[in-house]
Amino acid sequence: MKWSEISIHTTNEAIEPISHILHEAGASGVVIEDPFELTKEREDQFGEIYQLNPDDYPVEGVIVKAYLPVNSFLGETVEAIKESINNLILYDIDVGLNTVTISEVNEEEWATAWKKYYNPVKISNRFTIVPTWEIYEPVSSDELIIELDPGMAFGTGTHPTTVMCIQALERTVKQGDKVIDVGTGSGVLSIAAAMLGAKEIQAFDLDEVAVTQAKLNIKLNKVSNIVTVSQNNLLNNVEGGAADVIVANILAEVIVRFTDDAARVVKPGGYFITSGIIQPKKDLVKEALIASGFEIVETILMEDWVAIISKRL
Repeated sequence: MKWSEISIHTTNEAIEPISHILHEAGASGVVIEDPFELTKEREDQFGEIYQLNPDDYPVEGVIVKAYLPVNSFLGETVEAIKESINNLILYDIDVGLNTVTISEVNEEEWATAWKKYYNPVKISNRFTIVPTWEIYEPVSSDELIIELDPGMAFGTGTHPTTVMCIQALERTVKQGDKVIDVGTGSGVLSIAAAMLGAKEIQAFDLDEVAVTQAKLNIKLNKVSNIVTVSQNNLLNNVEGGAADVIVANILAEVIVRFTDDAARVVKPGGYFITSGIIQPKKDLVKEALIASGFEIVETILMEDWVAIISKRL
């Protein structure tokens, strides 16, 4: 089978919404080429250092690549992707150069080449994310290992927004807590909460494919007895006062739409962790949280991204 590689030259800000657009169009994998990776300092955590080729990265901005099957609908699919990306401007999302190119690759090349981008990564004091095809030995007795298969374009858990969410969960989740994960994607945040001692976790995503992928990863990490995954729009029809912690790693524009629902669902004194926020929109989210009855406990910054830990008054 032949595949078409679609490559979009864009900005860090647009990575997540464009990745979502590509998934909605039927992409079965995404690759992000960010020149920041060339200068990022890495500890030799795993006994070897992976040498990156500067020729694979843009001089400025980032490149998001995805793979679509070559069929009679490919032209219409590409045009729909372009239109959806152009529409991001309506939400004040900077799409940068927004250059779209198409090339053809063989299935055999694609099936193995994308895996070179994913290696074990220690993302916090306790958590290490390990792709399912990697063999990894823990370096400490209290290290928590999350195994992920990123095959359906929901990421490997190493994006700054996800890393900050997991670090925030480490600060807030206690033994026996009830947690709700809004927009679960790969399920990585639910898995982390379970490993931190939560006794009951509800994971929601509006995307049916995300629900399927999250269930696979949750089963892989042996926390199916703790985490329930279902298709749901944000916190619609969720019982009030049901959660000790709510976590949502989604766009700022979406977060501000359901802060009132979060205040209804989380217990007094409970936490609402929000991420997926670009720095220019952090005040927008903070104002919505405060207006809904939360106090800002901590703001975490990583690269151009923000995560906010807030507490229900």
